[in-house]
Amino acid sequence: MTEWVKRLQGYVKIRVWGFAPQRFINLCSNKGILLWNIEKQEDVYTMCIGLRSFYELRPIARKTKVRVVISERYGLPFFVPGMLRRKAFLAGLFLAVAFWLISSLFVWDIQVTGNYQVTDDVFYSFLEQEGIHTGMRRSELNIGELEKQIRRKFSQVTWTSGRLDGTRLVIEVKENDMSVPEVVQDAAGEGKDLVAECNGVITDMIVRCGVPKVSIGSEVAKGDILVEGRIPIYAEDGTVREYRPVTPDADIVLEHTGTFQAYLPADYIRKKYTGRQKTFYFIHFGDREWKPEKKMDFLQYDSVLEACPVKALEYLQIPCMVGRITYREYQKTEYYYTVSEAETVLQKKFMDFLETLDEKGVQIISKDVKIETKRAGWTAHGELLLREAAVSLVDSRAEDTGAEDLDRNED
Repeated sequence: MTEWVKRLQGYVKIRVWGFAPQRFINLCSNKGILLWNIEKQEDVYTMCIGLRSFYELRPIARKTKVRVVISERYGLPFFVPGMLRRKAFLAGLFLAVAFWLISSLFVWDIQVTGNYQVTDDVFYSFLEQEGIHTGMRRSELNIGELEKQIRRKFSQVTWTSGRLDGTRLVIEVKENDMSVPEVVQDAAGEGKDLVAECNGVITDMIVRCGVPKVSIGSEVAKGDILVEGRIPIYAEDGTVREYRPVTPDADIVLEHTGTFQAYLPADYIRKKYTGRQKTFYFIHFGDREWKPEKKMDFLQYDSVLEACPVKALEYLQIPCMVGRITYREYQKTEYYYTVSEAETVLQKKFMDFLETLDEKGVQIISKDVKIETKRAGWTAHGELLLREAAVSLVDSRAEDTGAEDLDRNED
């Protein structure tokens, strides 16, 4: 018999002592009366028995000359009558059930997943404009129409699905992860140029659109045009009839020298906590908040906010939040770096710098960084040989030149 069945039917824990308690147990077994958790404490036996079977023990107890006393009661048959005598508990239970039933008629939480291009703020602002907000009635929500409105409003969204999990509205979206191809012809009609962002040497170059002005191995300076965004259109006689403005499209890698510099002062300020702290509790319900008046005698302190929403069930959100704010007093203390500490901090800064370059897709060919001691602190400096796509698009600067060439061709 499983535990929940035992509690549903009810059972008691009894104490048995007298002339022949062992014979009492054997007779119960012969008559099919289930006993469990049998323990012996000196001359007294303790055991558990079902509530229905307990009423069959009287003749067995008389025959074996033992006394049977109930020590503990378990299960629903004992719980319900006791609760019925507690009017305050019943009133609270009734109010809790009523509150749960009424709350289940509203939407108390909105969750959006799968959005990357459309930010959460934009999404929630759109939902607010459509009348979708926490506290609205579930009957006022048309999920099918909402899905259509989302796809109509955001062109990036290719699929959307909405559902209600209890009092939570869950909206799942899938955005178009295909990159939009660039329009080759410049819409403004002025053209763009691809220029170098720093001095360096071209190590790799693939041009898909535009007129290349350099080649692999060329040394370039910052601002030099690498790919021109004006494609010449020739007439039948070989002369340039016009220039078509385009947006250059190319993969160009430059090898150049980069620098790293970091300074660390000899001293620094650290917070030293005194161990004194104060905690204040608060309750936030809807638009109202109840919290005690803060009386703080700390000059310098940190605050830690801990809050959690109140949930009746996993999917039943209640517009109520409880939490606490803990204030910890500290004093600012001046410390001085040791040589090993300074080297560790500067090495950490350098590794963070390398990690940032790696995230940008920069290839590090070589590096030479030194740490030196200065009068007021330490400094780390050096050079790095890098390879990256250090190019950018700018407005075309070849319009006048192109016009002059065209005039000369016409002459």
